[in-house]
Amino acid sequence: MCVLSILRLCLCFCMQTIRPKEGWQVYSSAQDADGRCICTVVAPEQNLCSRDAKGRQLRQLLEKVQNMSQSIEVLNLRTQRDFQYIMRMESQIKGLRSKFRQIESDRKTLVNKNFQELKGKMESLQPLIPVLEQYKTDAKLISQFKEEIRNLSGVLMGIQEEMGAYDYEELQQRVLNLENRLRNCMSKLTCGKLMKITGPLTVKTSGTRFGAWMTDPQASPKNNRVWYMDSYTNNKIVKEYKSIADFVAGVESRTYNLPFKWAGTNHVVYNGSLYYNKMQSNIIVRYSFETGRVVTQRALESAGFHNVYPYTWGGFSDIDLMADELGLWAVYATNQNAGNIVISQLNPDTLQILNTWNTEYSKRNAGESFMICGTLYITNSHLTGAKVYYAYSTKTSTYEYTDIPFHNQYFHMSMLDYNARDRTLYGWNNGHQVLFNVTLFHIIKTEDTS
Repeated sequence: MCVLSILRLCLCFCMQTIRPKEGWQVYSSAQDADGRCICTVVAPEQNLCSRDAKGRQLRQLLEKVQNMSQSIEVLNLRTQRDFQYIMRMESQIKGLRSKFRQIESDRKTLVNKNFQELKGKMESLQPLIPVLEQYKTDAKLISQFKEEIRNLSGVLMGIQEEMGAYDYEELQQRVLNLENRLRNCMSKLTCGKLMKITGPLTVKTSGTRFGAWMTDPQASPKNNRVWYMDSYTNNKIVKEYKSIADFVAGVESRTYNLPFKWAGTNHVVYNGSLYYNKMQSNIIVRYSFETGRVVTQRALESAGFHNVYPYTWGGFSDIDLMADELGLWAVYATNQNAGNIVISQLNPDTLQILNTWNTEYSKRNAGESFMICGTLYITNSHLTGAKVYYAYSTKTSTYEYTDIPFHNQYFHMSMLDYNARDRTLYGWNNGHQVLFNVTLFHIIKTEDTS
């Protein structure tokens, strides 16, 4: 029944507000200006089927039946015990009857002796009275149990009728079809427009005020390695952790000594390689974690460096390397573009520029920036009160001003990068490593497969 619920929520609908229960993940819900239906996927967290209403009701009824069965078993054992006890009492009663006959035949001579024996027999029969009383109580309990079982059977029949009369194989096939439709629908949620930023979640507090930490968006789901690069200058030590848990616990798995020091905090790990800006230059370096060597390096021509066109906080943040669903990007400024931001998509292997877009937003007035689905989002400050203020789409070569606030909890943001696999923003917030959740707006074309 859990998967059947998923189908009802996964299908597209218009002008409907969804309030999912706790434990459900909502991707998006809306209707566009032209009246087109926007697909909303509400996917359950792992093991959510255990919370399904009908499943929970059936489990409660099953527990009730089991409890009743145990109680009836106790009554059965008690009845068998009492029956054996009564059999012994019956033998004593037969002996008592023979004593009465003997008394009738010789009242005078045997009255006293037989009276004492009779008194003893009566005392031995005294425990039979509470046993009989217990039988009366047990009989009432059994009657109550029978009534509850009768009611329970009616409820179970009602649920069975509501669930339908599908056999197991047919129901299993329907479940598989629904799961495939859900996966197909979710696979279309690769890109969307940024609508909201929530958080942050503070993962750890470590290092200096400035730095970078990241995971690989191209890694497999089982690969959750974390890389940590403290400070924005005069450093070339990269620490690696096998997981977020190890990162929080401070358990390093490996340390890399880069051949060149880095500049700024705007590095990125993409498909097993680290991309960073070589100190006091506009050279981009690609370093392979697998081989421990520089694979390639290339100058980003005309790009300002060494605090010529940094973000508002400085820190040699002239060249910002980032990745999203569409690939590897470099964000920087040039004299030719009057110090305004330039966006270039890079070949991850050779670092050659594939395409370039010139914006009209001053690099020095930008607090941070990140790419989502080919759109560059720029914040207006690195301090408290910062918000996503400007968005430039490389798909349409157009821009728009936005108003998407986010909570700069520790007052100074020196790194903010999007991870397409996790669909989160990684931030370095004044010596705190934080995560932000993002809400994306999706328009999905669906086909009716019912």
